[in-house]
Amino acid sequence: MRIDKYLWSVRFYKSRNAASVACKKGYVQVEGQNAKPSREIYISDKITIRNNQLSTVLYVLDLPKSRVGAKLVAQYYKNITPQEIIAMHKSIAENQRLSRVKGAGRPSKKERRDLEDFLDDDA
Repeated sequence: MRIDKYLWSVRFYKSRNAASVACKKGYVQVEGQNAKPSREIYISDKITIRNNQLSTVLYVLDLPKSRVGAKLVAQYYKNITPQEIIAMHKSIAENQRLSRVKGAGRPSKKERRDLEDFLDDDA
């Protein structure tokens, strides 16, 4: 099965075109080598995908016939990304969430509700 079709089938990318572009840009590697979109993959291959400055490592368990449901994805690959990278990804996401300066830019949903409650109390 082609690598771009596999990554789309197991819902790693939203479209096959996005998977193909990622391969062309060098974000996808199979067994340590950059993969073209037409690269054939087989069971027991190790795929490394660079996404949002972090590398995710997948081990191919099976090849789907077509795109699979989200609940069935675990049957087709195993995520063997090291725990340090997963922890780093979580800390980056948390920092981005907390880095917004209060009052700067568009208010969050909670801030908007607090503001509406404050304005309703004055009336």
